[in-house]
Amino acid sequence: MSTSTAFQPKVDYKIIVVLTLVHFTGDFYSSFTAPLLPVFVKNLGLTLTQVGILTGTVRLFSFIIQPLTGYFADRYESRAFVFIGLCLSFFFIPFTGIATNFYTLLILLCMGSIGSSMFHPSTTAMVPLYSGNRTGFCLSIYNTGGTFAFAIGPVFITWYVSRFGLTQMPYTIAVGMIAFLICFKFLPVPVSENLNKLGFVASMKENFGKVYKIIFLIWLVMFLRSVTGQTFMTFMPILLEAQGHSLVSVGLIVAFFVSAGTLSGLLCGYLADRTSFKKIFFIVHLLMCPALLLFLYIPEPFVLIGSFCGGFTVLASMPLALVMAQKLVPKSRAMVSSLIMGFAYGLGGIISPFVGRLADIYGIETILFYTAFVPLLTLVFILKFPDIRHTQ
Repeated sequence: MSTSTAFQPKVDYKIIVVLTLVHFTGDFYSSFTAPLLPVFVKNLGLTLTQVGILTGTVRLFSFIIQPLTGYFADRYESRAFVFIGLCLSFFFIPFTGIATNFYTLLILLCMGSIGSSMFHPSTTAMVPLYSGNRTGFCLSIYNTGGTFAFAIGPVFITWYVSRFGLTQMPYTIAVGMIAFLICFKFLPVPVSENLNKLGFVASMKENFGKVYKIIFLIWLVMFLRSVTGQTFMTFMPILLEAQGHSLVSVGLIVAFFVSAGTLSGLLCGYLADRTSFKKIFFIVHLLMCPALLLFLYIPEPFVLIGSFCGGFTVLASMPLALVMAQKLVPKSRAMVSSLIMGFAYGLGGIISPFVGRLADIYGIETILFYTAFVPLLTLVFILKFPDIRHTQ
């Protein structure tokens, strides 16, 4: 590790805010896709299978790019990963509004996904360096930047498209440019562990050799959580639109879903600094199934309550998983973060085309019903987690 920046004894909130702004900006644009899927389906005549291909392919790039970026970020101290990624996100995604066919839309979304995948490992790995003894809480703040973006992004873009039209989306680039300039001025150079002297196999053995089984269990839990969450985030908006909700209403419901994750992430991060990670993990995943079923079947006047309950449980455990993984593999924070975030998220997204095909055959509601029970499978693996606490 560079000697210029060691672990700080106190929280450097200015840097935490800048890192959170990077996370917010990239995810703000990534959040545009889900609530606009009903519009793309209508305008471009997409099938549910094609919707699954869109979301699955986009997440496939996350599956591939994040681990690669994490591997190099642990070896080279450069801001390039962050800024190139941020630019790709806020530049390409707005142009989906003028896509004329399925393939153009797919290419634009994939470029945006590559960008999002590039900045996540570096910025996530930097958070513990500036968190003092509040790593869990600061990672929750950082994670809140992303979840808050996914909360207000759908509301913003559905209002914007309803007000100005889908073809005016490219003008939203202005928001990203402002955030980019702020981050360019204040973001420090990422601190690597200088692992470039070790080859890939040697570095994997040194960092993961003793804990690979536990890391795999954490990854497996987050993969199954990702399958559940992404299935609901992809197909619930289409189901809501089919039930008669307006585009703005769909955006608001999605916003409630993600806003709840903002609150639960902060709460779990705060509690994780004071109690057992394993206990919180188990409770959250136990409640996930009934919360999602409530979201699916609650009467229309109370759908926002159901959305809030579903999002509160689905999005709560991400900061917990990141803190646990980084504590287990402290010398390869970017790589392990990319495995827990990007690899699990991306591989979970690859399931989307198959889920879309099943939805074409059996109906969206049926598929969402069975998907809600997937989190119960994770409880078996969570019981095998070590009892990691903040002081360890």
